[in-house]
Amino acid sequence: MLGLVYYQLIVFLLRQWERIPVWNIPEGFQPATRVSVLIPARNEADNILNCLEGLLRQDFPSDLLEIIVIDDHSTDATAGLVSGLSTPNLRLLQQSGSAQGKKAALAYGIREASGTLIMTTDADCTHPVDWVAGFVSFCETHQPAFVTGPVVFQAGDSALEQFQALDVLGTMLITGAGIRSRTLHMSNGANLGYPKKIFESVDGFTGIDHLASGDDMLLMHKVRDVDPQGIAFLKSSAAVVSTPAVAHWRAFVQQRLRWATKSGTYRDKKVIIVLGLVFLLCWSILLSPLLVFFYGWPGLLPGLILFSFKSYADYRLLGRAARYFDQPHLLRSFWTSQVLHVLYIAIIGLLANIVKQYEWKGRRQR
Repeated sequence: MLGLVYYQLIVFLLRQWERIPVWNIPEGFQPATRVSVLIPARNEADNILNCLEGLLRQDFPSDLLEIIVIDDHSTDATAGLVSGLSTPNLRLLQQSGSAQGKKAALAYGIREASGTLIMTTDADCTHPVDWVAGFVSFCETHQPAFVTGPVVFQAGDSALEQFQALDVLGTMLITGAGIRSRTLHMSNGANLGYPKKIFESVDGFTGIDHLASGDDMLLMHKVRDVDPQGIAFLKSSAAVVSTPAVAHWRAFVQQRLRWATKSGTYRDKKVIIVLGLVFLLCWSILLSPLLVFFYGWPGLLPGLILFSFKSYADYRLLGRAARYFDQPHLLRSFWTSQVLHVLYIAIIGLLANIVKQYEWKGRRQR
């Protein structure tokens, strides 16, 4: 029954994904919106120049675009590298005093921003040349309150990186389909856009500022509470942001704990229900071999059935995602990734409810 429910959920989400119109920048588009792109950065000396290179060559009028890097007490050369770039529409802000963390950096950047549309990304991301134009053309046409776009991972040959890349592709389809159907509201802070007045109208991060994470989904849920119809997913090749997959297991665990520990504060109960369903399914698969002690070898059958339902559903989901994002080669690692996904959901889901602290960017967070 559990496997069938999961399969039906994936089928529903795939149908919703197909109903999302693909957005293309209108021919001859002339933007009229001033944009502020915010990049909170802590110890990103290895990545920040590559990120800024793509943003500074955007096919967008420079007089309507400002790029703001907010340095979050970096202990490396991040701030020096940014300040060394003599570009008129690039600004460096440095947090001072006790204010720290991504939300505090973004709040500072938004206060200083001159744009009416805020776009946020991460310092280790790269962006297509039409990223800003894609967002702005969509926002000027549809006037959404909150927009999230796709994020993909750049992966090497390791099983861990291939798994992350495939996993995030599926997450993007679920994100778009959930928003399209108004059933699940998820987002990624590496690729967001919202009017500055909307951020101010919901009092920004007030009420969620005690959490280190959640600058994306928790803010999205605040906006959704006041404007349920204003949440949008930008399904466009011009809007796809790339970021490197984590290369080492310890960093991967810390990253996923950072993502998972905020789940208990989600305002969207449907997201919690779906996460709970997947968590229960994965633990059921892992624990099912124990039935052998009671029923002999036939005790393996329930677990095999559950794993088969999950694998078939996931292959349909990930196959569609890999084709849309032009990464079909990732499907070669499907079975390895499938095993890792079961272990990842079960273990990280459990740890997130036990270990309330994690390390990120040299800080202990919760």
